[in-house]
Amino acid sequence: MKKLLLFALLSFSSTISFSQNTAWRAKVSAEILSTLNEGHSADLLVVFREQADISGARFLKTKSEKAHFVYQRLMETATRSQANAVRLLREKDVSVNGLYLVNALAVKKADHQLVRLLAELPEVRWLGADPWVQFDGPVETSLAAPTAAGRGAVEWGVERINAPAVWALGYTGQGITIGGADTGYDWVHPTLQPHYRGWDNFSGTAQHHYNWHDAIHDFSPLNYDTLGNPVGTNPCGFNAPAPCDDGSHGTHTMGTMVGDDGLGNQIGVAPGASWVGCRNMERGWGQPSTYLECFQWFLAPTDLNGQNQDPSKAPHVINNSWYCATIEGCTDFVINDLLRVAIVNLKASGVFVVVSNGNFGPNCGSTYAPPAYFEESFSIGATRFDDTIATFSSRGPVLIDGSNRLKPEVSAPGQFVRSCTPNGNYAAFSGTSMAGPHVAGLVALVLSARPDLAGQVELIEQFIKETAVPIGDTSNCGVPSGQTPNHAYGHGRVNALAAVNAALAYNQVSAPEAPTPQARVFPNPVTDEAIFDIQNTVGKTVLEVFSSDGRLVYSKNWTAQYRELVQVSMKNNPSGIYFWQIKTATATATGRLVKE
Repeated sequence: MKKLLLFALLSFSSTISFSQNTAWRAKVSAEILSTLNEGHSADLLVVFREQADISGARFLKTKSEKAHFVYQRLMETATRSQANAVRLLREKDVSVNGLYLVNALAVKKADHQLVRLLAELPEVRWLGADPWVQFDGPVETSLAAPTAAGRGAVEWGVERINAPAVWALGYTGQGITIGGADTGYDWVHPTLQPHYRGWDNFSGTAQHHYNWHDAIHDFSPLNYDTLGNPVGTNPCGFNAPAPCDDGSHGTHTMGTMVGDDGLGNQIGVAPGASWVGCRNMERGWGQPSTYLECFQWFLAPTDLNGQNQDPSKAPHVINNSWYCATIEGCTDFVINDLLRVAIVNLKASGVFVVVSNGNFGPNCGSTYAPPAYFEESFSIGATRFDDTIATFSSRGPVLIDGSNRLKPEVSAPGQFVRSCTPNGNYAAFSGTSMAGPHVAGLVALVLSARPDLAGQVELIEQFIKETAVPIGDTSNCGVPSGQTPNHAYGHGRVNALAAVNAALAYNQVSAPEAPTPQARVFPNPVTDEAIFDIQNTVGKTVLEVFSSDGRLVYSKNWTAQYRELVQVSMKNNPSGIYFWQIKTATATATGRLVKE
C-alpha cells in the first residue's frame, strides 16, 4: 500500500511539474514555437500586460504639454514593468531594443531557454514573432522630366487639392514640422535640402541630431540579388548618421509633402514646412519592431546615439506610406495591435498620423493591412486625374477584425504623381503611398494658418473630413450609390483651401467654455438594448447611432434636463461596430458601441 501511495504521489508530482513546464507555451505564438522546435533562434517581440494611463492628455491644451505628459507616463510604465525582463536579457547578453511607446521589447535571436524564461515572467503577456516583411512600394513607376514643363510649375495633385490657393493667403506650412517614416530620404536632393530641419541655409551646415533616425541596424536575411543569392550589404549601411534612402519611395513621398527647389519644381503641398525623417525598411523589407522604433522616435526625437529624448522636438504630423500586410507575414494580431497602440499614443501626444490605405483594390473589403484598418488611423485612398478612385486603392468595409468600419477617411491624388527620387532625379509613382503625403502636407497648411491648434488632432481630422469634396461611389461596397462617406473615397477628395478656411473660422475661445455632454453606455458590448446615461445636457439634445457604413440606426430629439437615461434597442441590428453622437446647441460628444 505504501509503495502504491508513493507511486501515486510521484505520478501526481510529475503531472504538476509537466503542467508547470509547459504552461509558458500558451504565451508564445505558434510561429515562434515552430521556429524553436526546428532548432533555430527567433526574433521576437515581448509584449507586457501593463499599459500606461495617458487619458489625462486630453485635458491638456498645448501640444508641448501633451507630448511631455504622454512621454513621461509611457516611460514610467515601461521602466517599471520591463525591469525583470531587461535584467534577464542583460544577464544572457542578448540584443534587445526597448519600445516604451507600446511597452514591448524587441529581442534578437532568442533561443528556446530564453523564450521560456521570458514567457514565465508574470508581467509578460505575449511573445510574438518579429518577421521581416516586404513592402511592395508603388503600383506604377515611370521616369519623369526634371521640370514640370507642359503642365505648369505646380504638380497636378498639388493643384487639384487647392494648395496654391492656400499659399496665396500666406500659409505654406511655415513653422510646422512634418515627419516621414519610410525607406529613407535623399536629404541633399535640391527639392528637399532647403526644407530639412537639420539644414542651415545661412551657414550651409547640417545638424542631424533630433532630425534623423535610422531604425535599420542590420540587413534583412530576405534580401536577395537577381541571381537569388543573399545580399549582405546596404548602400546606406546601418545606423546611418545622416538621412539616406536605400530605395526611392521615401524620397518621393517627402517631395510631395514639402518639395520645392525654387526653380520650377513645385512638387510639394507645404513647401514652407520643415521635415525630419526615420528609415524603417532595409531595401524594402521591414519588421514590426523597425516600424515601431520610428514611431517611438517621432514621439520624442533623440540624438544620433538614440539618447536624450526630447518630446518638444516631435513633428506636428507624420506620414506613413507603408503597411504590414498579413499576406507578407504580419499575421499575429497581438503584434499588429502594437501598431495601433503606437498610433493611439502618438495622437494623444498631439501628433497627427497619416496612413496610406493600401493598394489591394478594387474589391470591397480590401482594407486589411495594418496600420490602415485600425479605427484610430486616418487612412487615405487614392484618386486619379479625373477625381475617380484609382483601381488599386483599397476599399472598405474593414472585415479583417469583424468591425465593418468605414475606410478610408478621405482620399487624395495618388496616380502618376511626379516627385523627386534619389540623386537629383524625378519620377511619377502611383499608389495610396502617393496620396497620403498630400494629406500630410495639407495638415501642415492648416496648422500654419492656425498654429494655436497644434496638438488638437481630432479637430484637424474633423476639418479635413467635413471640407472634403464629396464623391459618390458605385462599387456597391455596402453604402448606397452616390452617398458619402463611402468605402472608396471616404468623406471625399481633400480640399486644402476649404480645410484652411474652416480652421480660420473656428472659434477657439468659445469652444472650451461650451458645456460638453457626457455619456456612459452600458452594457457595451450590447446584445439587445443599450442604456445611455447622459449628463451635462440642458435644452435641445439629439442622440444618433450610426452603423460603421454611416447608416443611421437610431435617432432621438428631446429637451434634456441635465441628466437623462435613454434606452436604445439594438436587437434588430447585426453584429458589428456602431458609433454614437450626442449633440447639443453648444457641443458634441461621440463614442463607439459594439453589438455582439
